[in-house]
Amino acid sequence: MAGGDALRALLRAANALLQQHRYRAALAVLKGFRNGAVYGAKIRAPHALVMTFLFKSGSLREKLKLIAQATYTHSRNLAYFVFTYKGLMALQSQLQGKKIPFHSFFAACIGGWLVFGENNPINSQIIMYLLSRILFGLSRLAVEKGYVPQPKQDPFPLVAALVWGTVLWLFEYHRQTLQPSLQSSMTYLYDDSNVWHDISDFLIYNKRTDSK
Repeated sequence: MAGGDALRALLRAANALLQQHRYRAALAVLKGFRNGAVYGAKIRAPHALVMTFLFKSGSLREKLKLIAQATYTHSRNLAYFVFTYKGLMALQSQLQGKKIPFHSFFAACIGGWLVFGENNPINSQIIMYLLSRILFGLSRLAVEKGYVPQPKQDPFPLVAALVWGTVLWLFEYHRQTLQPSLQSSMTYLYDDSNVWHDISDFLIYNKRTDSK
């Protein structure tokens, strides 16, 4: 019973601390670190699982190690970035007495440089993911602000055509410029579908595993 009472007292003290307004900014930074770690693991683990078993060779142990490493790197980097960003936001707000738009840009630039500045496959994929959404966001913002006139027709079909046209042109003639995982996906779809020997590697398998 004594152990249970001590645990309940500890929980009450922790909950009371979480309600203290003066610690709110620091606690938000800590929870941001937690959420970054959890979210990074949630989105990287299934992606790494699928991509590793589809395109990577090696033993089951080696594949599981690759999945664990990719998940850990994504989770860690996102946690560090959120911690850095929210910490710098809180610091700037305290120094200037208010929050202004430049704070967000500056804090994210510093976090991006420190956490995602290394050119590796995980960071590269995250940056490309963000870049595509930034372009869409800036396009919408330009229309909202009146810098670009409101399109009379939905421009999405044209965007889709240009994106697919450009990426397949790059794949066919400048393949080395594309990210390795995209190269692997497109090789599977467009190159491997040109090769077969019998019904087994035409319908059942992508490639034959024997030497006949």
